Amino acid sequence: MCGTIIKTSDTGATWTILKSGVTYDLYSVCFTNAAVGYAVGANGIILKTINAGVFWDTVPSGTTSGLMSVFFPSATTGYVVGECGTLLKTVDAGKTWTALMGGNVHNFCSVFFTDVSTGYAVGYSGVIIKTTNGGASWTFLDAGTTTWLNSVWFTDSATGYATGDHGTILKTTDAGKSWTALSSGTTKVLWSIYFRNPMTGYAVGDQGTIIKTIDGGATWTTLSSGTTNLLQSVCFTSTDVGYSVDYSGRIIKTTDAGTNWTFLSEGLIDLFTSVCFPEVSIGYAVGLSGMIIKTTDAGITWNMLPGGARDLESVYFTDTNTGYAVGGNGIILKTIDAGASWVSLPSGTTGSLNSVYFTGYDTGYVVGYYLSAPSRYGIILKTTDGGASWVTLPSGHNKYLSSVYFINSNTGLIAGSDSVNNGLILKTTDGGSTWTSLPIGKTKGLASVFCTDVNIA
Repeated sequence: MCGTIIKTSDTGATWTILKSGVTYDLYSVCFTNAAVGYAVGANGIILKTINAGVFWDTVPSGTTSGLMSVFFPSATTGYVVGECGTLLKTVDAGKTWTALMGGNVHNFCSVFFTDVSTGYAVGYSGVIIKTTNGGASWTFLDAGTTTWLNSVWFTDSATGYATGDHGTILKTTDAGKSWTALSSGTTKVLWSIYFRNPMTGYAVGDQGTIIKTIDGGATWTTLSSGTTNLLQSVCFTSTDVGYSVDYSGRIIKTTDAGTNWTFLSEGLIDLFTSVCFPEVSIGYAVGLSGMIIKTTDAGITWNMLPGGARDLESVYFTDTNTGYAVGGNGIILKTIDAGASWVSLPSGTTGSLNSVYFTGYDTGYVVGYYLSAPSRYGIILKTTDGGASWVTLPSGHNKYLSSVYFINSNTGLIAGSDSVNNGLILKTTDGGSTWTSLPIGKTKGLASVFCTDVNIA
């Protein structure tokens, strides 16, 4: 989500966050070879890479509808399906996309082609459509259900499967002319289905559900995934080795055909809240659930660092090695080894800390708020010993303080909102001892403040 693309080149032992260049949610990815791949997502976004994910370019799709699934039956011909009846096709490896089947209003969730001309799409209300002429025309098939269908997979030109809500698994053996409901053994929503060969397949879904068949879907066995999170996708690279991802961003792997699954990551959370570059090539970003990531190549690749369990809202480095991160429940973290390790500092508060800024190596400020129903109180903290101790400065009540910035060691600004969400800017000229509210007119709450000099903010 939020533009996140990750890559492994060592069978999942480590993962690198790639630079997608977008912040839209991404729902589906497909590679035609080791170097060329595509990703699709919200707001009609289509991305393409030709260098194994190092760089991604945005390709015009001609739509703002959410795109849910992408599939390439050949190196140049590909299809995308999505919301509001969206069906797109490319015949030039993604350079241009043409809309198919105008006037359709169904929401499609998954697309699969058995060759460049014959394909299927499934979606809401049990809809299944088929084309035999490369998308020029589509036929609605009788699925025998109105259950939402989330995924479709074919093992050959005639045999295919579709999964959906309430543990639904449908099977066809006549290229979609008829579909039979199979007994999956679960009532959980099934989000993805994958077959390694004509007999052996897997489906994953809600509450960590993984089921497996070794007889072409006639019977299904429930496997232990080790998680209760929603599993969104499943893929196998060999008979024994497979992967699944859950809604929190965690990746699980099996090396014994699904008997056992192990976690490969603690979760690549879908929201980053702050970024700081102490040098041109070295940068850090923080986000929800204690996510901290680092780049050493100006953002081309990102690696996860050890963080914490709390949401992190802001990060700031005073030099290449020394940095601070702040967030929920009064958390203040510090590193002195370029992010390799972080220690928690005593803040003296359990409030939400939204922004951190240092005017020197030892002197820094943190702002946020503390909610005590029905009121909220602005928090301003200051340290003069590199974070070892923090002093609470007067802020006035009923303020939500979101951002802090200092022009020099004495003069600083804080942006936020008052008790009724009107915009607020506070200013100090004595290193935070006193703060004055500046007149800014009537405006909505402010999220960030930055100054280019003592007069311009």
